[in-house]
This record gives sequence, structure tokens and C-alpha cells, in this order.
Amino acid sequence: MTKDQKDNLFALVKSLNKSEKRQFKLYVGRLGVNSDSKFLNLFTVLDKLKNYDETFILKSTKIKKQQLANVKAHLYKQLLISLKLNPSHQNIRSQIREQLDFASILYHKGLYKQSLKILDKAKELAINNEEKNMAFEIVELEKVIESQYITRSISSRADELTIQAKELSSQNVIASKLSNLSLQLYSVILKTGYVKNKAESNKVTKYFNSRLPEFNLKESGFREKLWYYKAHLWYSFLLQDFLNCYKFASKWVDLFNQYPNMVHLNPVFYLKGNNYLLESLFFISNKKKFDKKLNNFIKITGNPSFPKDENVASLVFLYTNFHNINTHFIDGSFNEGLQLIPKIENELVEFDTRIDAHHKMVFYYKFASLHFGAGNNKECIKYLNFIISNKSLSMREDLLCFSRVLNLVAHYEAGLDYHLEVLLRSTYKFLIKMNDLHEVQKEMIKFIRGLQDIYPQDLKNAFQELHKKLKVFENHPFERRAFLYLDIISWLESKIEDKPVGEIIRNKYLAKQ
Repeated sequence: MTKDQKDNLFALVKSLNKSEKRQFKLYVGRLGVNSDSKFLNLFTVLDKLKNYDETFILKSTKIKKQQLANVKAHLYKQLLISLKLNPSHQNIRSQIREQLDFASILYHKGLYKQSLKILDKAKELAINNEEKNMAFEIVELEKVIESQYITRSISSRADELTIQAKELSSQNVIASKLSNLSLQLYSVILKTGYVKNKAESNKVTKYFNSRLPEFNLKESGFREKLWYYKAHLWYSFLLQDFLNCYKFASKWVDLFNQYPNMVHLNPVFYLKGNNYLLESLFFISNKKKFDKKLNNFIKITGNPSFPKDENVASLVFLYTNFHNINTHFIDGSFNEGLQLIPKIENELVEFDTRIDAHHKMVFYYKFASLHFGAGNNKECIKYLNFIISNKSLSMREDLLCFSRVLNLVAHYEAGLDYHLEVLLRSTYKFLIKMNDLHEVQKEMIKFIRGLQDIYPQDLKNAFQELHKKLKVFENHPFERRAFLYLDIISWLESKIEDKPVGEIIRNKYLAKQ
């Protein structure tokens, strides 16, 4: 058996809480013959282990090496069956699926009337909860049964089922096209970040318009509207159109307010909608609304009635902490923000198996930025090194690029001049390789390279000259993306005015208010 499969079983066992472990033992213990079974012995050993150790497992059980793969596979299956029976994992989807299974059994036993009765109730439940794929599956089975269970109403029944199947099929096709478009745009964001130039912008716009299906949004249900808003959100993010991001993120969240039962059925989509609403408000620097929405998000997700599982818990942790940090970037309160780092780092250890490398790197970039804003440049470099040294990270090329640019600035600020020439060369090569060398970055690299030739008394003039050059790019449709990752303008103003960068950002924030 491969290492991944071993890890999968071990990870599943370690993910079980006390209630789930107790239920599993009751489930396998319902038959006396299981009390001394090999798979139950294996479970007991795995439950006690801190790390997977095959040698110890073979010594501690009666399982032979050649039997281990089959015993592990059997244990994995039994664990999943037990979890399926656990009330905490029951939801509308599992209820509909169960009723569909019951109806299929009755159909195969020739009990057509009973089968149709169950299917009719399951179909109503599916349609009311926007589970239209399952509703279509139910209608298809109804058609099969009706073709064998002959009644006087077969003609009208056939018309009714045919129309219903056609409507559901059409709605499923629309939802599928929208979800495909949304997923493709999201993958572009994860891979490369925002569009870098006019050619990329045109390419994304053409792709979006050519794949956006025509349909009547007003007459659509929850599912079609959700995917429609998501697709527009990703498109707006790619183009850095943050007002439209706010518009569609608001529609996304409002949709759940219109269909409150969907929060419990789709808690992940609800959480993500709130996350992008907060992110949009962060980018347009509306702190008043940002704080209000963040407090509301924390209140709702902390309510005992909000859906709870491992996946939901990890997302609540991610989004709450991302935006708790972001609130300090808006108003320049970097020193206060530093207090969040130790707590988040401790919790990252707890969520280690449930948070991917990409999101961990986003945390490190935020930690680095907090330290940079607070003037702790060596601490900033420490966190940036976690990103730069991660050779397996293939997502968010823009994050990788700007980590290197911030690393250059932090080295200069920390007085680590002996590293600068090597860093300049490696950063330049990396940006060229990533096709991410744009005017802002070119000017930054040229400036830092020339610092060694500038006399101390001329430094302020040099900063003013660079500020003048970069200021014109602040609202440029493509060059401005550099300022989303690193507020270079405020850093330059802090050097010119001889003030902490946090004070500069704070004053700008207060002036806007």
C-alpha cells in the first residue's frame, strides 16, 4: 500500500472526536464476532499512535505484513459507514439520498406504488432545498417506474414528468456552465493573481463573455444566482474592479439572507461570500463598513446554532484572522496588529492538517507586512523566508514575486547591505522568469541598486524622485496591483518626512474619514 493511503487512514482515525470513536466501537461491536477482529485491533493501535509506524503496528497486532493492506482498506470503509450513520453528519442531502436508496430497493422488489410515494416526497424535499441534480435523478427513476406501473392517469403523469425533467435539466445545465466559469476564473486567481497588462485583461474578458450563458436571472433559483454572482466576483477581482467585487459579494451574502435555510445546507459558500465581502471592503478602504461586517461575521459564526464541523471551523479560523489582520493595514495600526501573531501561530499548529500551504504562506506574508509596518525588518525577513524558501509552492505567483520585492526593501531598511547585490540579482531573475517585471518593480530595483552610490545628504532627494515616478502608477489599471501587496508610496513618504510608515498610513486614513 502506498504512503498516501497509509496517511489517509491514519489521518481519518486522528480526525475522529470522542463521540465518533464511541459510535464506531458500538457500531462494530453490534456483532460479537467483531470484538476481537483484526481491523478493530488496528483501529485501537492507530488511535494511540502519535505518528504512523508500520513496524509498531505489525508488532502490536496479529496482522501479517501481507494482510495489512486489506485490513486497512476494510477499516477505512467501516469508519466511513459509521460516520455516515452519525447524526452530526446527517443533512438534507443525505436524507434525500437515503430516500432515493429506499425507493430503489422497493422498485426492485416490485413494490412500485410504495417506491413512487417515497420518490414524490424526496423530490419535493430536493426541489425545496435547491438540490436539483438529485431532483432530476429522482424524476428519471419515476419515469422508469411509471413505465412499468400502469395507471389510468399515465398520460397526464407522463406529460408532467417530461416537463419536470426538461425544466430541471435546463436549470442544471445553466448552473453547470456558471460553476465551470466560476471555477476556471478562480483557478486563474490562485495561479497568477490579478491581470498584469492589457493583453491579459482582454483575454480574461473575452473568456468570461464567451462562456457566460444567457438566462433569466430573475426567474432563476438560489443555485443559479449563487454561481452567477461568484463568476462575476472572480472576474471583477481579476480586473481589480473592487467596487464591482463589493457589489457581487454583497449580492452573494444577501442571497443567503433571502434563503436562510441555505446557510445550514451550504455553510462553506456562506463563509466564502462573507470573506470576499470583507476583502472587497478592505481593498476600497471602507473601514467603517469593514469593521461592522467583520463584527457581524464573528457574531454569526460564534453562535451555537451556526453549523459546526472541521471544515467550517478551519474556514472560520482563516477568515476571522485574515481580516483581523487586515483591519490594522487599513488604518496603519501595525504595532497593535503584532499582538495577533503569537495567537494565530499557535492556532496554525492546531489546524495544521486542515490548512493548505497556500493559505499558510498568505499568513506569513501578512505577518511580514505587519512587522515591516512596525519597523521590525529582521522579523519581516524571517517570515518572508518561509515563502521564498518554499520551492513546492506553485500558487499565487504574484505573492511569490512581491515577497521578494518586500524582502529587498526590508534588507535595505535593516541595514543588511552585504546581501543586497545577491538579492537584487536573484529577485530580478525571478521576476523575469515569472513574466512579472513591470514599471513599479523596475524602478524599485533600479533605485535600491543605485543606493550605494548616493551620498547620505542626497538620500531624501532620491526618495522624492522615486516617489514622483511611482505616484503616477498609483491608479494605473495594471501597475497599481503592486501597491495592493506593498504600500511603496507610503514607505517612500515615511522616508521623506522621517516618520514611521504606520503614522503615514494612519494620517491618510484619518484624512479620508
